[in-house]
Amino acid sequence: MASLLQDRLTTDQDLLLMQEGMLMRKVRSKSWKKLRYFRLQNDGMTVWHARQARGSAKPSFSISDVETIRNGHDSELLRSLTEELPLEQGFTVVFHSRRSNLDLVANSVEEAQIWMRGLHLLVDLVTSMDHQERLDQWLSDWFQRGDKNQDGKMSFQEVQRLLHLMNVEMDQEYAFSLFQAADTSQSGTLEGEEFVQFYKALTKRAEVQELFESFSADGQKLTLLEFLDFLREEQKERDCTSELALELIDRYEPSDSGKLRHVLSMDGFLSYLCSKDGDIFNPACLPIYQDMTQPLNHYFICSSHNTYLVGDQLCGQSSVEGYIRALKRGCRCVEVDVWDGPSGEPVVYHGHTLTSRILFKDVVATVAQYAFQTSDYPVILSLETHCSWEQQQTMARHLTEILGEQLLSTTLDGVLPTQLPSPEELRRKILVKGKKLTLEEDLEYEEEEVEPELEGEHESELALESQFETETEPEPEPQEQNLQIKDKKKKSKNILCPALSSLVIYLKSVSFRSFTHSKEHYHFYEISSFSETKAKRLIKEAGNEFVQHNTWQLSRVYPSGLRTDSSNYNPQELWNAGCQMVAMNMQTAGLEMDICDGHFRQNGGCGYVLKPDFLRDNQSSFHPERPISPFKAQTLLIQVISGQQLPKLNKTKEGSIVDPLVKVQIFGVRLDTARQETNYVENNGFNPYWGQTLCFRVLVPELAMLRFVVMDYDWKSRNDFIGQYTLPWTCMQQGYRHIHLLSKDGISLCPASIFVYICIREGLEGDES
Repeated sequence: MASLLQDRLTTDQDLLLMQEGMLMRKVRSKSWKKLRYFRLQNDGMTVWHARQARGSAKPSFSISDVETIRNGHDSELLRSLTEELPLEQGFTVVFHSRRSNLDLVANSVEEAQIWMRGLHLLVDLVTSMDHQERLDQWLSDWFQRGDKNQDGKMSFQEVQRLLHLMNVEMDQEYAFSLFQAADTSQSGTLEGEEFVQFYKALTKRAEVQELFESFSADGQKLTLLEFLDFLREEQKERDCTSELALELIDRYEPSDSGKLRHVLSMDGFLSYLCSKDGDIFNPACLPIYQDMTQPLNHYFICSSHNTYLVGDQLCGQSSVEGYIRALKRGCRCVEVDVWDGPSGEPVVYHGHTLTSRILFKDVVATVAQYAFQTSDYPVILSLETHCSWEQQQTMARHLTEILGEQLLSTTLDGVLPTQLPSPEELRRKILVKGKKLTLEEDLEYEEEEVEPELEGEHESELALESQFETETEPEPEPQEQNLQIKDKKKKSKNILCPALSSLVIYLKSVSFRSFTHSKEHYHFYEISSFSETKAKRLIKEAGNEFVQHNTWQLSRVYPSGLRTDSSNYNPQELWNAGCQMVAMNMQTAGLEMDICDGHFRQNGGCGYVLKPDFLRDNQSSFHPERPISPFKAQTLLIQVISGQQLPKLNKTKEGSIVDPLVKVQIFGVRLDTARQETNYVENNGFNPYWGQTLCFRVLVPELAMLRFVVMDYDWKSRNDFIGQYTLPWTCMQQGYRHIHLLSKDGISLCPASIFVYICIREGLEGDES
């Protein structure tokens, strides 16, 4: 099990010092700063900490959970403590998903640099591992856990304990026979390569062996032609050529002799099935593969709600970290609620709540830094401005000075266009969405725009939902409105500042009254926002009108004000009507974010997904509630075959082993939404076998999303979540495929997977089973 990682652990000076351990200050807040002793474990994959050098230690974090390391100057928390703690001695461990950052302050600049260099090296090594190397490392981790006395050997008693930890319930005699077969040294213990052989015997895939032999004439190998037949017949890769099959053999066959003879062994075949080429997600959909030259309103746009919040909507923390996380996961529309702050500096927070406050200029600087790290396509700043005239001017200055050339401050060609520009034309540009003064219209109309809902779309989010809906009700009559304007103009904070207004180019916020009113009075560069309740009601009452509205104008939908816990709604229902910007509380994991993440996993993860043609046609007859032909209905057959190395839910309870079942959910138009599940397999999370076929009929596959969920059956209470994977129907590969599971936070659970057979037939056929 030797690897590059193991070599570095014994030769790299930084890693050697990290293994000895160092005392550092762990910082959680301005008031919580405590000394802890941190040490890299000998496996090179985990860092433990204790109150003192020889104290009782516990795991702090795994290297595979680390996204990156930042220096102290980039830490929001450490910057607030510069008078107490030296920034140059600090650094931040940033984790994947939603786990809070870990801020540490070393005793010297040199010690901080040792940990920063060492952690960067380890993260790079883990990131660059291929599937086999990850599996080797996973095995090494299990060996470390099973070797209770840490003597580098594993007795049969330790192996029995390990089997329970690995979710395996096995007859003791059979387990002992495998142990003896692997113990080639006959020492009564397993070491290194012997443990690997024991694992291989343990994980022998009978269902894959049977499949392999059904295409192999001699049961020992697949010739080039036999493999080509498999790819065309079972994997439905009709256009596959001999050249491509040969390329796959070269890529996955482990033996040089096999490569020379152009044959694939059983190990090579399994390696192919577990690879990206054997994945359920079509590799052709991973890079940017869609037309990016159409108008912005022709795309679904990954969007965030109250991006500054990393917790709930009432008392949660506001942080620039919310923007960093959203932008790095491909989000292209972020929200900024801006209010008057002290010393003339605008602040960002959820108004009229106890959420903390951050400086507007810090938010803008963060967006400037992270906007295009994941995607080159345009970022939209959705401004909710509640500031006085003076602080609006400050906002405009920060946007102009900090964003510089990134900020789109004029139309692309200097003249009024006839349609929105494309993502391609707006590459690496930041657009401001907000209220705008209208120079072409007379003063009275301009004042109507000044009256604008500067209170913003979320002003009454904390009131009842019925009150919340009033933002989109028809405006008062002109005479009544003029009286309101005169009254409101007494308060300077309600007047829109021209300097800020001038930065809104293509995304002018306007109130929605009706689809007829929008068609008669609004322009393509104007955008309306809808609460989820309002949008869902419109879909039911006038679904086709909403679809047509979204073919020429952008719509933004945001969560109900009653979602004070930062819960989410299902974005699918809004996408069905062509709503482009369905804003999500990205800090909250769950089914809804799985659907969002799965949807935007395609097209390079760039945050823009081209809508189906029937959602881009302004004459479309499509109604999401009543879809009728000529949509290409399809029938999906999914044989759920087996599972591999499913993680244990409670790793501290050695006696418990999961009883897994697989639930398959389809989300799309209402008539397509369905779910089915397999039976559960008792006491086997290591290699459960189901062999059950599920059947689904789908009217509008272009809008369908599939979610595979593995659950631990519990007859006493709700089934427990183990892992999931969500993807668009249009990105699904047919044939024998592995589905590599993700955690609730969307992090890989490698090597956990399920093995399935996928078959799609045209039309509505077959009975549900």
